[in-house]
Amino acid sequence: MKFTILSLFPDMFVPLKTSILKRANIEVINFREYSKDKHKKVDDTVYGGGAGMLLSCQPIYDCLQNIDKEHKAYRIFMTPFAPVLSQIKAKELSKKEEIIILCGHYEGVDQRVIDMCFDECISIGNFVLTGGELPAMVLVDCVSRFTGIIKDESLNDDGHPQYTKPDNFMGVKVPDVLLSGNHANIKKFNVETKK
Repeated sequence: MKFTILSLFPDMFVPLKTSILKRANIEVINFREYSKDKHKKVDDTVYGGGAGMLLSCQPIYDCLQNIDKEHKAYRIFMTPFAPVLSQIKAKELSKKEEIIILCGHYEGVDQRVIDMCFDECISIGNFVLTGGELPAMVLVDCVSRFTGIIKDESLNDDGHPQYTKPDNFMGVKVPDVLLSGNHANIKKFNVETKK
């Protein structure tokens, strides 16, 4: 699995170079490099009026033509105005060979390039951020967990309360069933307490 992230702010992606995620295959491309404007401008005013500037089609389109001309990668645009990412969706996406993620910024992206070039729009929640960089990192983190960068058994340990030593901390004890050695009862406890 390879992730290619298109962003105007590649320096924001330092967290993807640390911890477990440094094992993932991630490339960040500044699509400003594909602007044909002599000043490398990537945005313009919005037709019909409105505050702020909108990202133009040309730099994004040309970037995609350069890195994925045959549209072999699965392309995702991160936007708050889309279905919210879920574990089911993350598992589905983890089966793709390559994912390209576009990070919007400013007032957003010209709808034409989204409609022409992207396979899906995904949100991380019903709120607006200053750009798509943080949502892209969340998507990469979530999907990467299912691509083999962590052990499969760790994926099944999510969502239920877990404990470590000491077995008594300030008078609060680890549930007896977890100290019993009875693996069937422990498994049942973990299923019943899963959130």
